[in-house]
Amino acid sequence: MIHNAENTATATPKLTRDLPAIASKVLIVGLDGATFDVLNPMMDAGRMPNLRAFLDRGTSGVLESTKPPITPAAWTTFMTGKTPGTHGIVDFERYDVHTNSLSFNSTQSVSHVRTLWQILGDKGLKVGAINVPMTYPPMPVNGFMITGFETPGVDVSFTYPADLKNDILNRWPNYTFKTNWKRKTGGGEALFAENLRNFCASFHEGAAVSRFCAEKYGWDVLMVVFKLVDNLQHKAWKYLDPEFNRDHPKRAEMAANCFKELDDALADLFAFADENNATVFIMSDHGHGSLIGKTQPNRLLHEWGYLALDPAASRFTTRMRYLWNRARRKKKGKFANQTQVSQDLAVDFSRTRACVMHAGMYGFLYLNLKERQPGGIVDPAEYEALRDELRERFLRVTTTNPRGRTIHLFPEVHKPEDLYNCSRKDREWMPDLLLAPADGLSVVRKIRGTKPVTWLPWRKIEGTHRLEGMFAVAGNGIAAGRQTRAAIIDSTPTILAMLGLRIPDDMEGNVITALFHAPLRSETEPAIEVQPAADNAEVFSDAEQRLLTERLADLGYLE
Repeated sequence: MIHNAENTATATPKLTRDLPAIASKVLIVGLDGATFDVLNPMMDAGRMPNLRAFLDRGTSGVLESTKPPITPAAWTTFMTGKTPGTHGIVDFERYDVHTNSLSFNSTQSVSHVRTLWQILGDKGLKVGAINVPMTYPPMPVNGFMITGFETPGVDVSFTYPADLKNDILNRWPNYTFKTNWKRKTGGGEALFAENLRNFCASFHEGAAVSRFCAEKYGWDVLMVVFKLVDNLQHKAWKYLDPEFNRDHPKRAEMAANCFKELDDALADLFAFADENNATVFIMSDHGHGSLIGKTQPNRLLHEWGYLALDPAASRFTTRMRYLWNRARRKKKGKFANQTQVSQDLAVDFSRTRACVMHAGMYGFLYLNLKERQPGGIVDPAEYEALRDELRERFLRVTTTNPRGRTIHLFPEVHKPEDLYNCSRKDREWMPDLLLAPADGLSVVRKIRGTKPVTWLPWRKIEGTHRLEGMFAVAGNGIAAGRQTRAAIIDSTPTILAMLGLRIPDDMEGNVITALFHAPLRSETEPAIEVQPAADNAEVFSDAEQRLLTERLADLGYLE
């Protein structure tokens, strides 16, 4: 297990700007899961005047997320300027085809690519990263880092330099990586209000921690992510969406007030940026919408004859074993000791040709291939034909939604190498097919009930991710009042160009030229080759995996 960032002293290059810069400093504000579908009504109602004023003096628009539009894939794409096919993160979990097992992704999973923090540090710029997902364990940087929400807790090393941890805990003794969404029978309005207060407090804490760290260490590029914007929408979506919130005006008002508190925290950051003559780049990793149902592709695979259930490990038996272990506090989490998928699913892999091994926003389908998976039964000569066959079958599946409208369950089914424009060579973790469900649906890999889709009652409706996120930029040289559309992969090359730095030629995003009042000169340079970390030890202990499993399951990311 790895819990300590190395405090290795290395010579930092002298700060050099390759090209004329329009930004001397950049403050990046991550609003995890934010969408103009929520922000616009809040601004129209006068709840977010500071954000409204910021948009008026800058350029804003939709920021298209990754496919899948999920936190680890999207934020890693931002940090690297590369697609998931290159950086290797498509989900919170990673499937090992050789052992038929799952484990959590971490910074070790992307040690083969350079991040924004490394690129900037190599140019002599001081960086700060606070609560950015997919930064645990912390890495040495030219500046400071406080890791993101996948950090198990405050008892591990979560900062670089290491002694920053004591500063944080001394000043903010209740600092936490937990979601803090409490449940209690009969909790009612009081508990709901307490949960929202915790979310609001995190916004103000994020702004305060940013100022403290930036002033302590200095900075050229500073980033802070407000992760609980996403959590708020997951948990209180039906009180934010006008389609559902009319019958609960009190809770709707309480949830909306959180965005006023967020706006106040943004005002603090805007003031700090002004004090430092910094350009501000606000962005989300994905959008948000209603979660109204769950679909089970493994149910369809079973019905079609591609997946066989194990009679000795029936769904009932699997469920009872789960409950028994949980009751006896023996369950170690979905990924403990790289748990084999066959132990978690009632599947007979000796008779299974295809299975969704993990799922969340999308379904990640793998063929049970000979010479790849243990006990694989699909001949490599059948590989492409079987993929094409399955893709066509999933694309044809339709159902009737609660409004009586016929929809396709999986309107998009991708071969990852086509989606990400990459080769499958040396990418054995990559699914054979990516199943993208219709908006409003999430994917469940376990087989429950008798139907491939289950629609949720109103009381169970929460928020889930959408492809369309948001961004807004304001500062010197940025066009005022302009709207455009971009992709999250374009963010890092754009930030480098604003700072007058050449862009590594292996970046797969483009500069968002529509941002700028006048044409901005940008150039590329040869990318620095990176040797991946030799140490592939498990990052998370069994107890930490259990904790993270529960944390992610609470937000609907895992079963």
